[in-house]
Amino acid sequence: MTGGGRWRTYTDVEAARGSILKRSSLRDVEAPEALLVRSVSLFGERVIPEEAVKRIISSVRRGGDEALREWNLKLDGTETDELLVSPDALGAALAAIPSDLRAALERAAERIRAFHQKQPLHSWIDAGVEGSLGQLIRPVDSVGVYVPGGSAPLPSSLLMSVIPAQVAGVPEISVCTPPGSGGGGGDIHPAILAAAAIAGVERVYRVGGAQAIAAMAYGTQSIPRVATIVGAGNLFVTLAKQQVYGDVGIDGLLGPTETLVIADDKADPALAAADLLAQAEHDVLASAILLTPSPELARAVSREIERQLAHLPRRETILGALLNRSGTVITRDLEQAFDLANEYAAEHLCLLVEAPWSWLGQVRNAGGVFLGEHSYEVLGDYVAGPSHVMPTGGTARFASPLNLLSFVKVTSLIALDEGAARKLSAPARIIAKAESLDAHAAAAKLRGSR
Repeated sequence: MTGGGRWRTYTDVEAARGSILKRSSLRDVEAPEALLVRSVSLFGERVIPEEAVKRIISSVRRGGDEALREWNLKLDGTETDELLVSPDALGAALAAIPSDLRAALERAAERIRAFHQKQPLHSWIDAGVEGSLGQLIRPVDSVGVYVPGGSAPLPSSLLMSVIPAQVAGVPEISVCTPPGSGGGGGDIHPAILAAAAIAGVERVYRVGGAQAIAAMAYGTQSIPRVATIVGAGNLFVTLAKQQVYGDVGIDGLLGPTETLVIADDKADPALAAADLLAQAEHDVLASAILLTPSPELARAVSREIERQLAHLPRRETILGALLNRSGTVITRDLEQAFDLANEYAAEHLCLLVEAPWSWLGQVRNAGGVFLGEHSYEVLGDYVAGPSHVMPTGGTARFASPLNLLSFVKVTSLIALDEGAARKLSAPARIIAKAESLDAHAAAAKLRGSR
């Protein structure tokens, strides 16, 4: 490894595999000392995040709205009499935001809706000579959307989660977002409320964190229980989703954001650096990784990162990400870079290479693939069209971005006629006997004899 400063460069791939390319699970996360210290004031003793979340969920199940108000005060420093945001407040926020922001959010909403309306999603029935078989596609009855507040309000996350659910036909959608995201311990940030108005959401609740997940999973006096919860959040939100899964569906356990850039010697180092810094800006736990066979490009990108970093307001957050889970890996060639990318299974995979379409067949695992310098990942965050809620932590090996299938159920349809029932009774009976399920075999035999 070279570059002992902010941006590390690995010339040894195996060393990189043991460092910035190494995956860890949610179970491996060690609680920062500051969280353990704060837990004493909240619970009277030091408790790890998993136990803290368990206690918060239990308190909401018992105490309902009153527990939510208590946690809003303890965790977000806000006193919340009314959890539901009024429709008038949504409209007022839409009218109050700058006109250019409103136009941008409306443009994003249009593109997100248009993209998801193209996704094939339909029931089918095959009516043959023996009867009918098929699949019924039905939306879930209700969805809860979590929208983070944190250090930066994310109205885009509301649009990216709500609109696919609407296109899928979900009849009831509730949004929970932390009070105080507007700054100064006040109410929800107006940009989030404006996004809700643009999307046509009527239920927005002033509650965040694990308590919001508990409220949507089990219901309170004000917040209805939902069938599925979607949306990213901090460690406590993710742990809460993990603990309520099974009582409700979830989109996944979404951890810190990540981008992996594959670049060749033709790539523009300024653009590569800008894309990496944009991802690092999210969180000190974010990952921004460059894979390239070109040492010259790697050095140029490192210089660009230093130059551009000096002018960015969220510099401290970026520095934390750069020093934590980010850096460059010098690969033998582009083929090895794609092999590493498939092992890593990044949320965002950016191909800053000559003829990127010719390399697409090499990609097996990624939440989203961004082909070429004009398809930069920031566009995917906001206005390209696909949902930016994507699998993280290597789960792109088996999981997908938020899409219409996240909001529907598939019900099998079996409607065989008498002749088919008679013909199929013998093989069904034989298999049932092999499994020592005599009542199954008897039921099949009865149909075969009629």
